[in-house]
Amino acid sequence: MAEINMLQEYNLNVHGMLANIRIFTTEDEFTPLYAITYEGVSEATRLLLLSFRRELLMLVPVDPSKLNIREYTNELNKRYIDSSGVLIDKYLPGTDEKTKSLLIAYILNMMLGLGDLEVPLADENLEEIAVNGSNFPIWVFHKLIGWCKTNVRPLNEESIYDQAARIGRNVGRDINLLAPLMDASLVDGSRVNATLFPVSQTGNTITIRKFGKNPWTMPAMIKNKTISSELAALVWLCIQNEINILITGGTASGKTSFLNASSIFFPAVRRVVSVEETRELSLPDFLQWIAMASREPNPEGKGEVTLYNLMINALRQRPDIMVVGEVRTSKDAETLFEAIHTGHAVYATVHADNVDDTIVRMTNPPINAPKVSMNGIGLIVALFRHRALGIRRILEVGEMLYSGDASVLYRWDQKSDSFISINEISRLNNTLLTYGGYTKNDIQNNIDELTNVLNWMVANEITKVNDSGFVVANYYKNKKKVLDIVNDNTKFSRDIF
Repeated sequence: MAEINMLQEYNLNVHGMLANIRIFTTEDEFTPLYAITYEGVSEATRLLLLSFRRELLMLVPVDPSKLNIREYTNELNKRYIDSSGVLIDKYLPGTDEKTKSLLIAYILNMMLGLGDLEVPLADENLEEIAVNGSNFPIWVFHKLIGWCKTNVRPLNEESIYDQAARIGRNVGRDINLLAPLMDASLVDGSRVNATLFPVSQTGNTITIRKFGKNPWTMPAMIKNKTISSELAALVWLCIQNEINILITGGTASGKTSFLNASSIFFPAVRRVVSVEETRELSLPDFLQWIAMASREPNPEGKGEVTLYNLMINALRQRPDIMVVGEVRTSKDAETLFEAIHTGHAVYATVHADNVDDTIVRMTNPPINAPKVSMNGIGLIVALFRHRALGIRRILEVGEMLYSGDASVLYRWDQKSDSFISINEISRLNNTLLTYGGYTKNDIQNNIDELTNVLNWMVANEITKVNDSGFVVANYYKNKKKVLDIVNDNTKFSRDIF
């Protein structure tokens, strides 16, 4: 038997179903294994429970069109509990009540939930879930460990299709042979992509990008070294003075997470409107925030609401701050710069690998923004996901020059895992002097001051979105009091403010 190197082990309670997670490596496997076992449910029992499905559907027929009605699902839940108990007594006589409760919870997850996807969906340590067809195990992406192969394999292609169709029905999307591609979302905001065979040659697929229940904040990003407290202070100073920021990076580099982390710096007296294709942002509760999400057309091609439509509408809602999930087209960019030039503070993301590549991406098709319009952006923050090391870092921070070119101010050095100064701040100095009355010394003093506040927040584990936003809001309201708390190194509690 191959030697096991245990990486992590923990338990999850998934709607009453108790699951044990073990993540380990062996000499026989090239990738880590993510093994799920269920308390009170052996593999033989699990297969027997899965065979109940057809009999349960005969006992308790389901109307798919009503599955999004709470009263209907509550009644369905009760009937499944009763019928599951009858079947367990029939096929597993003598089962004690505790084990029966666990078995019923498993059946309910299979019948009313997404089956074996329910456990990885409940695991906050995971970012991605990938179903690649019934001939392959399900894969998951762990935040610290990376891609792991699970010990779970879909029953068949039909079961994958049923899961995808169920997800689609909940948000009014269809997936079938005539429409074999689907983008949808779960109730919690997690993004879902599904494809059907033969478009996906390996079989039916489902890919779920999970929506974090505990969104990233800047203190949390400082703590895990994604950014330094000094660079975070620079971002804070820019947001405080309504300097527009473009956040860039490759796929899964953390653009949206960084955008969310930066939102704790939004002043409470500002009105915020965000537009996204799928809602991923989670801002502090005290902000006046309107969250808007685009919508795809129905099967008849009607009802589409694009990001561009939302951006135009957002400008009519008198926002002080406009947050754009991602700029992809020339219309998106046109509206983005219109918002900037009409006096709104704008924070947006775009796919690009670094600061200079951001200029190329923005000023060439399909976005094709005039280069001169780029000077409406004040700061560019480029993120990088190092797949081999399993880390995310700010790769570069740059300022926009009046010419539409960029100057890299800071760059991440992999050898020292630190951020190195490349060029002196120039245009930002002029902007802060013109609109904020800051001298060069004032700028550095403010950055030092904000750095101290952020370091205090990290030291006090103030990493939740509402707590960190609460500290920042108090800084805006009573700066001296917050600085006294920081300088005295007072332990955090809301009562001290």
